[in-house]
Amino acid sequence: MKKLINDPADVVAEALLGIAAAHPELRVDHENRIVYRGDAPVQGKVGLISGGGSGHEPLHGGFVGQGMLDAACAGEIFTSPVPDQMLEATKQVDGGAGVLHIVKNYTGDVMNFEMAAELAAAETGVDVMSVVTNDDVAVQDSLYTAGRRGVGVTVLLEKIAGAAAEQGRSLPEVADVARRVNENGRSMGMALTSCTVPAAGQPTFDLPETEIEIGIGIHGEPGRRRVPLVPAEQIAEYLVEPILADIDFSGGDGVIAFVNGMGGTPLLELYLMYHEVAGILDKAGVRVARSLVGPYITSLDMAGCSVTLLRVDDDLLGLWDAPVRTPALRWGV
Repeated sequence: MKKLINDPADVVAEALLGIAAAHPELRVDHENRIVYRGDAPVQGKVGLISGGGSGHEPLHGGFVGQGMLDAACAGEIFTSPVPDQMLEATKQVDGGAGVLHIVKNYTGDVMNFEMAAELAAAETGVDVMSVVTNDDVAVQDSLYTAGRRGVGVTVLLEKIAGAAAEQGRSLPEVADVARRVNENGRSMGMALTSCTVPAAGQPTFDLPETEIEIGIGIHGEPGRRRVPLVPAEQIAEYLVEPILADIDFSGGDGVIAFVNGMGGTPLLELYLMYHEVAGILDKAGVRVARSLVGPYITSLDMAGCSVTLLRVDDDLLGLWDAPVRTPALRWGV
């Protein structure tokens, strides 16, 4: 194992020290492993918090800031944060308008966020609503989930719901926007290689040089099938066709097309993949209104990519275009 680390047990804590040093506009609670926007709580604004296991950076801490999240809770690598973290974050970002929890559909995340919401209501009376993302079309159940996994649409949801909150919309309105994003977004990913968890010191699974995994999860969960290595053109078909088969993306105001890197794939290859994806969408009569390309929800050093499509309307598109200022995503400010 070759990694830029000291002790595997200290990776998350030391990465948070780096975030604090690199981004003084944020506030990092090192004891509870929570990243806050520096001006939290913002009075009169719905607070947005998310979180999950570390190893998916920039999700979620890289999306804390104006126009996106108010706080992100960092668990150990590929391990859910604990309810006490989420409870503390909920208290700290409440500006009087309530708090929205954005939760990826993994058993530990769902359970711990539910517990935190109940504790917050009981202890402080904070109004908390939750939205669970479950956009992965690859498999119905996995090692970590009951139902579909929450993956790439989480990035788009945090941006769009964050913009709605920044506009001053109420908690039910922001939650409704978040649900609409989840309902209209679908994703699927693939792996060229496994990832290596620092504490394990070896790849999570064995994937021969001549094979790829289609439908992989962001923790290394198995996908739909393992197939021989093929050109990017065919890989794009493997990913996009199941998405298009799941809901109708044609017509309307188009889609946001998101080609995401899993952590170990260069942008050169991701843009090549976007070209292939865009060609498939054009042939299918799906208009791309906006695009996003890059490593935004990763799996440590896994080589591979995922594709997310989000069907948009004027409201969702306007919220996507609204200003955002976070370490990993920023425009308009």
